[in-house]
Amino acid sequence: MKYFHMKKQIQLFLLTTAFLPFAQAHIVLTDPHAIAGSYYKATLRVGHGCNGSATTGLIVQVPAGFQGAKPQPKFGWTVATRKAKLATPYNSHGKTVTDDVVELRWTVTHKDNALPDDQFDEFAFMGRLPDSAGPMWVKVLQTCENGQNDWSETPASGTSTHGMKLPAALLDVQAAPKHEHHH
Repeated sequence: MKYFHMKKQIQLFLLTTAFLPFAQAHIVLTDPHAIAGSYYKATLRVGHGCNGSATTGLIVQVPAGFQGAKPQPKFGWTVATRKAKLATPYNSHGKTVTDDVVELRWTVTHKDNALPDDQFDEFAFMGRLPDSAGPMWVKVLQTCENGQNDWSETPASGTSTHGMKLPAALLDVQAAPKHEHHH
């Protein structure tokens, strides 16, 4: 009988620890891969609040090279954008763009609309990706009723976030497929 009880405890332990990574979930992109030069909808999944406290705001730093970012509205939240002068202007629809959206901000309109710690939600924005492939890091400041999480850690080299407590969300921008031209 003791063996059966101990076996059940071990099974329960393994079952509950198997889901620990989800309990400690980071803010991630639901689709972490995209094609260079394409239009992309970035959807950030928020898996928890700040140490048990409900999420009341997100401030997203739009990565350099992500052009024309437009946030998706969210019921019960206000959305604001901040623009800045670009170091490298780009052309869009025949016009030279010298300033662009560099920050997106979602804020609850009332505390009843806050995202409880034990629930998840998604916040989205879209825009055009750069023509070159490579990693793009989306840094997010999550504000809560009590405290905040600054999801902005990036590796010194490479793309592994292993061991980081508050990693930024990684978007892997891949080269566009080569089109063969036959005569």
